[in-house]
Amino acid sequence: MKIVVLGAGVIGVTSAWYLARAGHQVTVVDRQPAAAMETSFANAGEISPGYSTPWAAPGIPQKALRWMFQRHAPLVLHASADPRRASWMAKMLRNCTADAYAVNKSRMMRIANYSRDCLGALRAETGIHYDERTRGTLQVFRDAYQVKAVQKDIEVLRADGVPFEVLNAEGCVAAEPGLAFSRHLLAGGLRLPNDETGDCHVFTQRLAALAEAEGVTFHYGTAIEGLEGSSSRITAVRTSAGRLVADGFVVALGSYSPALVAPFGIRPPVHPVKGYSLTLPIVDESRAPVSTVMDETYKVAITRLGDRIRVGGLAELAGFDLSLSPRRRATLAKSVGELFGGAGDLDRASFWTGLRPMTPDGTPIVGASPVGNLWLNTGHGTLGWTMAAGSGRVLADLISGRTPEIKSDDLGYARYERRKPLRLAAVPQAA
Repeated sequence: MKIVVLGAGVIGVTSAWYLARAGHQVTVVDRQPAAAMETSFANAGEISPGYSTPWAAPGIPQKALRWMFQRHAPLVLHASADPRRASWMAKMLRNCTADAYAVNKSRMMRIANYSRDCLGALRAETGIHYDERTRGTLQVFRDAYQVKAVQKDIEVLRADGVPFEVLNAEGCVAAEPGLAFSRHLLAGGLRLPNDETGDCHVFTQRLAALAEAEGVTFHYGTAIEGLEGSSSRITAVRTSAGRLVADGFVVALGSYSPALVAPFGIRPPVHPVKGYSLTLPIVDESRAPVSTVMDETYKVAITRLGDRIRVGGLAELAGFDLSLSPRRRATLAKSVGELFGGAGDLDRASFWTGLRPMTPDGTPIVGASPVGNLWLNTGHGTLGWTMAAGSGRVLADLISGRTPEIKSDDLGYARYERRKPLRLAAVPQAA
């Protein structure tokens, strides 16, 4: 089949790769001049299936209220009259129960663990390199309350057969020697030895080059203006370079996906959640992390990427605003400075922000839409890098008529809502 993939972030490019490997004729369209120039550009760098945890969890509403009064809060809610945000938040709150949390976390870990396996196979097959390391992830706790609170996650890890290590402060330092200088701040940690790290931007651009060698066509610098078709079938996508006709269409536009499919009555509950990162050159190896360290206090991940340290995290509900907040920069600098002070040069750090496409239950939307030849691969939130390879492989299998290697029926759009009445009068520009 001839398939058009809309979006050249890590999700779109991995989808294109697996579709091409399945024998399809694939074209990728993106408004940016190259692959992975938006949300995939400077994320935290961690590939952490074991930490694939939904934000909607018991106790989160109470924590969010407390965070409103903290200078270095991990979550910031900006006032808004947007009914779509209110609807998304209401759905998220409905998922803040113990039962929903267990279901959502289990299916997130299913796709994330599968994705790690797919990435390993892809790496072995192609020899692709992207500052990758396979030395695990360490979540560090600064007080006894955090140590106690993680027990629920440990129960899920144990039930799903995910290897883990519960560490005291000395164990944390043994796993990450750079923490020796902040030993006095640590109450304990949880280490997942099978997790990985890597530069998502480098990976995506190199995979795009490999996909081109497989025959995939990339149209960069091309705005996506709208889809044409009916309630049963899409016939073409309108772009700034003209119409593209295909047998199938994949929407992998992250936070911009809902606007593109809305005229067809499809309402994926994907909302932009703003995240930030700092990238520091390493100046003292002895103080630097060897893999990823997650600071539970600030919800910040500190990752080693070659000769750099990537500090990523935080969350703001601020719509599509991409301005850089000095206060968020200060929080990232505080976290890395307290845990790995002197390891990197903060004066030479690059500061970045991107929009994570979040669903209210944390699980991405991977699979068919109500329109016969329109497919969705979006809503991965903070875990697009972790889930990318597996999501691309599952989608390619579904489009190709093959049964995916993992259960996938609960990953699709159907778990959310029925289509609204069809409107074709106006098609918004989505990218």
